[in-house]
Formats: sequence, structure tokens, C-alpha cells
Amino acid sequence: MPTDKVKALKEVKRVLGYIEKPALGAEDKDAIVKDSVENFNEHVNPGWLIYRKSVSTDATFVEWEDGAETFKDVYGKEFIDVLGGYGIYMCGHRNPEILKYVKAQLDRYALHSQELVDPLRGYLAKILAMITPGDLQYAFFTNGGAEAVEMALKLARLATGKQWYISMTGGFHGKSMGAVSVNGKGTYREPYKPLIPGVMHVEYGDAVALEKAISNLIKTGETVAGVIMEPIQGEAGIILPPEGYLKKVRAICDKYEVVLIFDEIQTGMGRTGTMWACEADDVVPDILVYGKAFGGGIMPITGIIARPHLWTDQIKENPWILGSPTFGGNPLACSAALATIKYMLETDLPGQVAEKGKHMMTRLMKMKEEHPILMDIRGKGFLIGLDYPTPEMGWAVSKGLFKRGVLTGGTLNNAKTNRIEPPGIMSYETMDKMLDLLDETLFEVEKEFSVTWENRDVLNA
Repeated sequence: MPTDKVKALKEVKRVLGYIEKPALGAEDKDAIVKDSVENFNEHVNPGWLIYRKSVSTDATFVEWEDGAETFKDVYGKEFIDVLGGYGIYMCGHRNPEILKYVKAQLDRYALHSQELVDPLRGYLAKILAMITPGDLQYAFFTNGGAEAVEMALKLARLATGKQWYISMTGGFHGKSMGAVSVNGKGTYREPYKPLIPGVMHVEYGDAVALEKAISNLIKTGETVAGVIMEPIQGEAGIILPPEGYLKKVRAICDKYEVVLIFDEIQTGMGRTGTMWACEADDVVPDILVYGKAFGGGIMPITGIIARPHLWTDQIKENPWILGSPTFGGNPLACSAALATIKYMLETDLPGQVAEKGKHMMTRLMKMKEEHPILMDIRGKGFLIGLDYPTPEMGWAVSKGLFKRGVLTGGTLNNAKTNRIEPPGIMSYETMDKMLDLLDETLFEVEKEFSVTWENRDVLNA
């Protein structure tokens, strides 16, 4: 198809005109919805809208603006955000105390020259070391979660000279090639086989199985570089570790001199009621991976922070060997992360989430006594999973909430578990309103699927 730069210029001016307008007219709104459906089907992926429609019923809900706890579609319909961008919006949407620093940096310079020293990256690395546990010291900034996981995997091999990785069944670490290889779900791995060699999976929560796997590899002449895991598994359905499990994993890694990597992309930055989930168990990893909420819901920024002994002479002598992302740790992203840390420390947002999470769990547990459709409720802070007898019922609850103006979601490819991840700044009033709407929805779905206390176990089989 030949290029048409004249048409492209006309089209881009039209789109930018929508962005510039303080308010859209009725024709503008209709055009944006029509264009969005067509553009996704013709130029993004025709399967995307089908997937989203499984929750939103149709594709006419086009996101256009947001507020602290909510967002609106192009027609002004408001939704309470209980999904939180799968963990992004700990500080809410467009938090003004974060946004003002990003705007100030944007007025100075947006991206760095790649050659001069960019000061914000250094400041952020220093402050990050102050708010992470133990002797975690050296930071490396990236743009997306999977990219950060790749850096952690590479650093484990570079620092140890060893090869194998141990990961957990059910674990999720992203969709780049290395991340997919250590994922613990066949759904994500199978399309990409053969994956990178030297990865073994063991059952999450089973420290004995982990030690056997490492021991057996060593006995057969192999070497183990790292163990990678989520302190609380998110995508698997909000799976909490058994009591003392993280400490046992730490001890096993110390015994065999294996690098322990905690993927806290979702659990970090206060999501579970402490700044980092591993702090609640008083366990320090060798590498901590962070992301999602780290940019305050304003800018994408992820990365790793590692203990100093992993920064070997090889890495010091060739600082680009680990990676050199063009936009990693850029000034705008760093300003957002610095402002996010300031806001969280000043407001004790992790502490707030711990208390709010208790309130939410108390109400949810009461609902569990009243609703046979609720098979189980698990979680910590504002990372909560609701289990249903079947995936169809889980999606029905998501749909029921959506039509009532509440956005939540099932764990991807596992709609039996409905994920609740609201912004950490959510008020008790909004929380209670959402819970009332959930209660109403549960009654509706129980009636639709004829769920009773007598038949729910059969439906769940």
C-alpha cells in the first residue's frame, strides 16, 4: 500500500485537535468511538475488542479522562476503579502531588542526552536504596516489567557465572522471552517453545521441593544462578505464601549460593500494606524487581535494585553489558518516581492500605457467609482475590459490576478468581459504595446461575 503523507497529516491534525479541545462535542464523541473500534480492528489486533467485550459487553466504552479514584468514558460515564491498572494506581489517577513535579521537569527537559550525567537517575537510585530492605544498593532502571525481569535474570548469571534458574508453578513475570521462560503457566509458555534452556519449575510454597531441585541439579553437574518468585502470586489468583516460606527460601539460596530474586512489580510500593511485600516476612532478596506503581500512575518506570556483591568487576568495567535501554531512567520517569516516593512517605500510604485492606476484608468475609458463590477470599492490603465456582460466574460478576459503574477484572486466563486492586488512596466511602454494588451483583449472578449452598461444590468440581 503506497504511503499517503497528505492524508496522514490531515488525520494526525484531526486527532490532535481532540486532545487540545477542553470539551468534546457530540459529533466528536461519536467519531472517537467509531474510529477506536475501526482502528483496533484494522491496525492493532482484531481480537483485542472481543477480549475486552467479555467484560464491557460492547466496545462503545472508550476511556477519555480520569479522576483520583475513577475514570470516565468519552460520553462522561464514570467508573469506580477497583482494578487499579493491575497495580499501577496506588497513588490514584493523575495525583496532583506527583503530576506537578513531572510538569516542572517537562518544562526543563524531557529526555537526557545519553552522554552527560543525568542527575535524577542518581538521586532516585540513592533514595530507592534508602526505602528498600537490607543492603540493596545498586539500581538499574527500565521501562516495562518484563524488561526489568530480563535484567534480573541476566544479572544473576553475570554475577555468579552459573546457569540454571528455578521458578515457581503459577508464577508470572512478563511476556518477553526470558520472562516467558520463567513463567509458571503453560498458557504463556507453549506458543514460544523452545524457550531459553536451563529453567526448572517447582511448586510455589514448597521449600522442600525447591531445595531438592537445586541439590539435584548440582549433583548432576549443573549450576544454579537464581531463584525467581513473587512474594505473593498475583496472576495465579492472589496466592499467599505459607507461614515462614520466604525465610526458608532465603536460607536455601544462602546455603547453595544462589541469587534470590523477588518480583515485586505488583506487590511493591505499598500494595500489600508494607512498602515491599517481603518486608512483612523480614526477608531481603539479592535482587528486587519493581514497577507498576513506581511511577505514581503518571509515567512508566520499572527496574531492579541489587545487593552490592552482585555488581562484579565485569559489570563495573563494562557498564553496558547488563543492558542500555534508551529511555530507562529518563528524567520525566525519574521525577515521577521521586514524587511518588515523597507522597507515599509523607502520607504513609502503605500503612493506610494496611488499614483499608482490613476494612475491606472484614466486609468481604461477611459477604462470604451470605453468598454461596464466594468459594474463597484471599489477600493482603489492597491485593485481594475472590474465587467463584466457575470462570463463567467470575466473568458474570465482572460484567455485573461493570454495568453498575465499577471496573474490576478476572486474573487473565483465570476468571474463576476476580482481582480487587483499587487505588491506595480510595476513600472508605467509595470502598463501601463499591462493596454494596458487589453485594448486589453477587445476588444477581447467584440467581442467574442458580447457585446454592447445596450445589456450589458440584459446580466447582
